[in-house]
Amino acid sequence: MYQLMKEESSYRTNGSDDNLSLDQRSKRPPMKLFRESRYAEQILQTLNSYRRDAIFTDVVLVMDGQEFPCHRATLSANSTYFRGMFAGGLKEDCQGIVNLQAIHAPSMSLVLDYMYSGNVSIQEDNVEGLLELSNLLQIPRLKDACVAFLEGQLHPCNCLGIMKFASSFSISSLAEKSKRFALEGFMEVSHHEEFLRLDAKELGVCLSSDWLAVPKEEMVFEALMRWVRHDVASRRGALKDLLEHVRLSLMDPLYFMEKVEGDKLIQGSKECLPLLQETRRSYILGMEIGSRRSRPRRFMELAEMIVVIGGCDKKGFLKLPFVDVFHPENKQWKALSSMPGYTKSEFAACTLKNDVYISGGHISTRDVWLLSSQLNVWIKVAGLQKGRWRHKMAALCGKIYAVGGYDGFCRLASVECYDSFLNRWTAVAPLPVAVSSAAVVSCLNKLYVVGGGLDDSANTDKSCGVTVCNGKIYILGGRDENGEGTDKVFTFDVATGTVEPQPPLQRCTSYHGCGTILRHTSR
Repeated sequence: MYQLMKEESSYRTNGSDDNLSLDQRSKRPPMKLFRESRYAEQILQTLNSYRRDAIFTDVVLVMDGQEFPCHRATLSANSTYFRGMFAGGLKEDCQGIVNLQAIHAPSMSLVLDYMYSGNVSIQEDNVEGLLELSNLLQIPRLKDACVAFLEGQLHPCNCLGIMKFASSFSISSLAEKSKRFALEGFMEVSHHEEFLRLDAKELGVCLSSDWLAVPKEEMVFEALMRWVRHDVASRRGALKDLLEHVRLSLMDPLYFMEKVEGDKLIQGSKECLPLLQETRRSYILGMEIGSRRSRPRRFMELAEMIVVIGGCDKKGFLKLPFVDVFHPENKQWKALSSMPGYTKSEFAACTLKNDVYISGGHISTRDVWLLSSQLNVWIKVAGLQKGRWRHKMAALCGKIYAVGGYDGFCRLASVECYDSFLNRWTAVAPLPVAVSSAAVVSCLNKLYVVGGGLDDSANTDKSCGVTVCNGKIYILGGRDENGEGTDKVFTFDVATGTVEPQPPLQRCTSYHGCGTILRHTSR
């Protein structure tokens, strides 16, 4: 034995086999590595047979009146739950019998088969029990296998049930995937029994989602009314709150009048009346772009898009006639009809009833034009009472207000109001002080004027475009730190406070107009 150890030591000292003489190699003791391919499997099979015959077992699990003799080492090797139980100084560590409450024996039998063999047959009738138990006992691989099985079984008839089951056990990946499946397959899901068994809160979460995959809002309303009529007596009281999640102003007006206002259940609910009145006002006066109840869902045939109009080139010398529309979802720009007949800058722009209006411009023009979003043509409408530029416009209660500006000689305090039904501008109460290049916005039936220039020394030097689209603020173009026009676009997310770059404008632009309209995605 000493001789063998001495020879092995000399081999290690002399280095690799390449440095050994033939005689030295011949003296090396023979060696062969033996590997049994099914060794681990055979050991598990033997342990499993010991378990079934209660041989060498050292603990008995008891549930539903059934006893399961087991080996603590095997249980601990598979389950963090059992490892903590037997090694953590708990009373079960000293007991030969462990009572497990609220665990079904059939599920435990399958789990033990998995622990002792690495195999288990997951089926529709046992997967929930296996998932529940593997989650409790902290057996991650079995839990993952059950989750993968359920993901593969997702169907419009069961996705809502799987979502609720996953949520109850905080399995976020499965809950999120089944929720996404339900939203994207809503048109079929809403015709199955599980949909009709949702409670009002669960249904409200579904109906409020921007990711609800429907081509038209009418289908959302019809699904809601199927749910209400499934149990009118107990669900009538939830109608108003749920109807708020239906984006009524996106419906065809004729459908709204016939199917929504004409519905007997809705007519019998006084609480629904303000929603109906609000929708009628939006048809007459124009809907508020950017509000959640008028925002198209992500998969609809309609989408909010940004229109950028005219402006100046990079150096500020050339006036641009171009009009482009940007679809934030597919990140694509498309050209619209160019500005009519001539080019100008420092005009005012806003949207009303889904059309784009521009007024005034350099130098002191009174012209007002409308870009029809349906026809993609420019139409000249009644001109301003006073020519102006560096002014701003905003829509409020179905009318357009032109505020302040510059007439070539002095800043203006005057404000004009445009009535699209009468095609007429009229003077209204002036500003307290004359101002140009101010920010103007409408909110809660009032018009707000912010900032701007009171004299030459206090005038703004940026003039970028700003609009709201898909719940985010878009900042488009303007002048950079060198005083040159830029093509950069950024979004500001009010919810998160983050600023992110977006695809650039079609060209460097400043002193331009912009706004948000609804447009069919196929156009």
